[in-house]
Amino acid sequence: METLFEFLAILQIAAGLFLLWQGIQWLAYVRRRLRTDPGFFAPRTAVLCPCRGMEPGLERNLVSLCEFTHQNFEVFFILASENDPAYSLVKRVAASSRVKANVVIAGKPATSSEKVNNLRVCIEQLPPDFEVLVFADSDGRPGKTWLHHIVAPLADSRIGATTTMRWFIPNNNAFPNALLAAWNASVVTMLGGHAKNFCWGGGTAIRRDLFEEIGMLDVWQNAFSDDYSLTIAIERTRRQIVFLPECLTPSYIQTDFPGLLEFTNRQIKITRIYRPGMWASAFATHFLFCFTLLLGLVVALDLAIESRPSSQVITLFVLTLLLAAFRGALRVIGVTEAIPSCRAEIMAQSWIYILVTLLVPFLYLLNFFASLFGRRITWRGIRYEIISPNQTRVLTP
Repeated sequence: METLFEFLAILQIAAGLFLLWQGIQWLAYVRRRLRTDPGFFAPRTAVLCPCRGMEPGLERNLVSLCEFTHQNFEVFFILASENDPAYSLVKRVAASSRVKANVVIAGKPATSSEKVNNLRVCIEQLPPDFEVLVFADSDGRPGKTWLHHIVAPLADSRIGATTTMRWFIPNNNAFPNALLAAWNASVVTMLGGHAKNFCWGGGTAIRRDLFEEIGMLDVWQNAFSDDYSLTIAIERTRRQIVFLPECLTPSYIQTDFPGLLEFTNRQIKITRIYRPGMWASAFATHFLFCFTLLLGLVVALDLAIESRPSSQVITLFVLTLLLAAFRGALRVIGVTEAIPSCRAEIMAQSWIYILVTLLVPFLYLLNFFASLFGRRITWRGIRYEIISPNQTRVLTP
C-alpha cells in the first residue's frame, strides 16, 4: 500500500507541476490581454439579460448593465412572466436607465429551459440594425468598460465569439459560500489563450450574422443549456472562441449547503450531457487526486501506529497539496489584476481561493457521482429533464 501511494503521489506531483506551469502561462496570458488595446469597434449592440426571481444584489447588478461606456447599445431584460417577483424591480431599473432599457415578457418555455426560451423570444423580436448580441447574467456585476472590451475583438470576423467567466465573491465567510467560490475559481483557469475555450452564458458576445448563420434559434428550440449549445455550434464553424480575462465578472454570492449542492451538481450534470468527453476526463482526474490523498492519510496513520518513519509519505502528501495551493495563488494574482475594483475584497478572502480550494476536488467528486444518476435538474425552482443536448422536457407545470 505504501508503494502504491508513492507511485500515485509522484504521478500527482508530476501532474501538479504541469498544471502549475499551465497556471503560469495563464497568468502571462491575462497580463498580455490587460495590455491589449481593445480598439474602436463599437457596432450597434443588444445586451440580453434573462431574469428570474429575486436574488441578493439584483438591483445593483442590473443597474451595472445600464452603465457601460460603450456607445450605441440597448439593454433587454427578459422575464417569462409579469408575475415574476423581480418584475417590478426590473421595470424600475429599466425606467431609470440613462440608456434605453427594455423589458421583454417571453412567456413560459415549452421545449427548452426558461433562460434559453427568454433569449430566443427576445432575439426574434430584435430590430435588424443590431449587429452584435451580448449575453449577460442577472447575478453578475460587470464594470463600465466591460461591454466595449467584450465587443471590440469581434472586429476580426474570423473570431466566432468572445467570452469571459464569473468570479464568485462571498458576501460572508460562511463555509458554503467559501466552498462555492473556491469550486468556481478552478473553472477560470480552464479558459485561456488556446483553442479549447467554451462560451459562458453570463458573458459572451457574437456577431448577429454568425449567430443566424449557425442557426442558433433552431438549436435553442429544444436546448437546456444556452452556452454549451452555442459553443458546439461555433466549434463546427472552426472559428475561435476568445477568452477575455479583462472582462472577468464579479458575482456576489450567498448560499447554504443545499444551494451549494444544487448549483454544483447541476453544472456537472449538464456537462455530462453536453460534453461527455470533458466530463469523463475530469472525473478520472479528480478521482485519482482524491484517492491518492485518502490513501496517503491511511498509509501515514498505519505507519504511525506501527511506529515506523513516515516522513517520506508526509512529504509527498504535503507537496501534492502545496502545488494545488500555488495554483490557487496564481488565480488570485491574475484575477486581482483583471478586476482591480474588487482587489481589496478578493485579497481579504484570498485564503478561500488558496486553502479552501484544497477541498474542492472532493466536492467535484461528489458532483461527478451525483451526475451519474438521472437527467433531471432544478434551476430556479423549475424542474427539467434533459433527455439529450437537443431535447428538453419541462416538468414543472
